[in-house]
Amino acid sequence: MSLLAERWKELADVKEELAERDWFMGTSGNLAIKVSDSPLQFLVTASGKDKRKRTEEDFLLVDENGLPVENTHLKPSAETLLHVEIYKKTNAGCSLHVHTIDNNVISEIYGDKGEVTFQGQELIKAFDKWEENAVLCFPIIHNHAHIPTLAKTFSKHVKEDTGAVLIRNHGITVWGRTAFEAKKILEASEFLFRYQLRLLEYKSYQQIKVI
Repeated sequence: MSLLAERWKELADVKEELAERDWFMGTSGNLAIKVSDSPLQFLVTASGKDKRKRTEEDFLLVDENGLPVENTHLKPSAETLLHVEIYKKTNAGCSLHVHTIDNNVISEIYGDKGEVTFQGQELIKAFDKWEENAVLCFPIIHNHAHIPTLAKTFSKHVKEDTGAVLIRNHGITVWGRTAFEAKKILEASEFLFRYQLRLLEYKSYQQIKVI
């Protein structure tokens, strides 16, 4: 099996698993996996595809500018430029972007602060933070409709080989050195968001009881 075929299968497996979690509502979301460093080429999801299905047109190979390497009728995902920023600036090998209710609500609640932080949660270790009082911060950026502007804003927060950025009311983009690591970070992020929302609900309920 060629390297391209291996990466295709790897990304298809991730897509299938995330689809089972119902994280691709309305064809939303996009995934990418690096195939080569020199020249920079990576597979990215084709725009407008039903990600619950597994077909030969799920992904296409693009270059360092996010443009198709070969002639094709397929269009790269609208957010391909975000993946370009990740692969140009880090040693990441896989990046994932999903829209969930939880990450959208979290991004709206904390959007004016520009970040949401977590401390004292076991799942922070998924981000290689092992100190007892470690703090994990998710930047929240404005959802620019102009993708090059969004990519430029997003790029300011791409500094390490692993990471995550929330786009306000647009979803989360995560990346890691491998597909497994990127998926681990995504799963941990979604756990933390759901935990925070449940905690806010509980605190609200307690206040109502007191009143």
